Amino acid sequence: MLKITTAIAFFICSLMSAQNVNLTVSVSGLKNDTGTLKVSLYNSDGTFLKSTYKSIASEIKNNKATVTFVGIPKGEYGISAYQDENSNGKLDKNMMGIPSEDYACSNNAKGFMGPPRYTDAKFDINKDLKVDVVFNN
Repeated sequence: MLKITTAIAFFICSLMSAQNVNLTVSVSGLKNDTGTLKVSLYNSDGTFLKSTYKSIASEIKNNKATVTFVGIPKGEYGISAYQDENSNGKLDKNMMGIPSEDYACSNNAKGFMGPPRYTDAKFDINKDLKVDVVFNN
């Protein structure tokens, strides 16, 4: 009985993992190697730029960085990234609320009179995927 239960559990786990994919985010165009790069993944319009689904920090080398989100469910996502030059763990903003550290979003989404929109940054993941995010300094 234990063998059958173990086999069934293994089968279910393998089916569940088949629904997950890896997302590699390659970031370029950073102005220097100072600080760390913070890459955030969002899975809905309501949480975009407010509450991350997953986040990874990376060292910057040669004005580039690459991170990989492992085992995320297939679906719709948006990415934001910023260069945390002073390594304080947050995107610094000036007195008017405008970011004072460089940032970029997937699909090169830009804001007009405000932050970028999820509808401009979103993309679908159905299999392992590599996304390029380019900082335009």
